[in-house]
Formats: sequence, C-alpha cells, structure tokens
Amino acid sequence: MDEKENIEQEQTPEVNKEVQEEVNPQTDNLSEETDNAKKGGIFSKKNNKDKAKIQELTDQLEKAKAEKAELNDRFLRLYSEFDNYKKRVSKEKLDLISTASEKVFVNLLPIIDDFERAISANEKVEDINAIKEGFNLIYNKMLQLLKRFDVEEIAAKGEEFNTDFHEAVTHFPVEKEEDKGKVIDVTEKGYKIKDKVIRYSKVVVGQ
Repeated sequence: MDEKENIEQEQTPEVNKEVQEEVNPQTDNLSEETDNAKKGGIFSKKNNKDKAKIQELTDQLEKAKAEKAELNDRFLRLYSEFDNYKKRVSKEKLDLISTASEKVFVNLLPIIDDFERAISANEKVEDINAIKEGFNLIYNKMLQLLKRFDVEEIAAKGEEFNTDFHEAVTHFPVEKEEDKGKVIDVTEKGYKIKDKVIRYSKVVVGQ
C-alpha cells in the first residue's frame, strides 16, 4: 500500500501539471475573448452612435441645401415678377400720359378751328360787337374744356396770401389794415387740377 500511495503521489503532481497546462491556455483564451468582447461591445456602441450622429448631420445638411435651393428659386421668381411689374407699370404710366395729352389736344383742336375762322372773318367784319361776341364764344368754349379736365382757376384776389397757391411778384403799401397780407392784384392767373397746382398765381401782396 505504501508503495502504491507513493507511486500515486509521485504521479499526481505530474498529472496536475499536465492538466494545469491544458487548462491554463483555455482559461487565458477565454479571458482574452471576454476582454475583447467587452472592448468590442463598448467600441461598437460608440461607433454606432458616431455613425448615427454623422447620418443625422448629413440629413440636416441635405435638408438645409434643399431649403436653400427652394428659397433661392422663389426669390428669383419673385424678383422676375417684380421686375416685370415695374416695366408694366412704367409702360402704363407712359401710355396714360400720352393718352391724357391726346385727349386734351383732340378737344383743343375745335377751339383752334374757331380761332382761325374768327381771324378770317374779322378781316371783313366792321362791327366791333360781332368781333367781341366771337371772342367771348371761343373763351367760353376754352373754359368748358378746362372744366372737363378738372382744371380750375386758383382764387387769388382778395384772398390771404398763401405760398401753397400764390407767388408774390411784389409788395404794395395799402391804407386799410385788413388788406395787409392779402392779394390786392393778380398779374397772372394760377390753375390747378383737382388739388394739384399746375401754375401758381402771380400776385401783388399788400403790406
């Protein structure tokens, strides 16, 4: 028994050594794989987050580019429309001025005809009253034409001097206190179309 136990005791360290040698590499490999798995899991999650962030930023960039292109297109279209609008308004304004002038002269031509007829007739007429009557008729036709185009005379004589309507050519001393600062004479009549002055009244102002 003693010999057998001695043999077993002698063999046991060797067997244990061999088993330990076989177990240690497996354990080392397992530990290494576990460490790599842990490391790989951490880096994998981090990489996934980075990729997701990059993708998100890329999507935002593409969206911003698309919005910029859309806004630029809208701006160009609005600018083009506004430019066309300005050209159209300018053309309409010129046409309106041209048409307005045409209407005035078309209505003025009959009065010019009357003047020519009066001049021709006056060469043979000896009656001064007939000449006066002819001039009055032409003058009244002219006033009617002005009224048709909303042209009216600016009230001046006896009115308070107003630089919005009157232009003082001179000042003249007056005896009455109430005449001071008022228009006492008109050297040239002024006219306005509705509220727009087209010619100021040239006046003499009392002082």
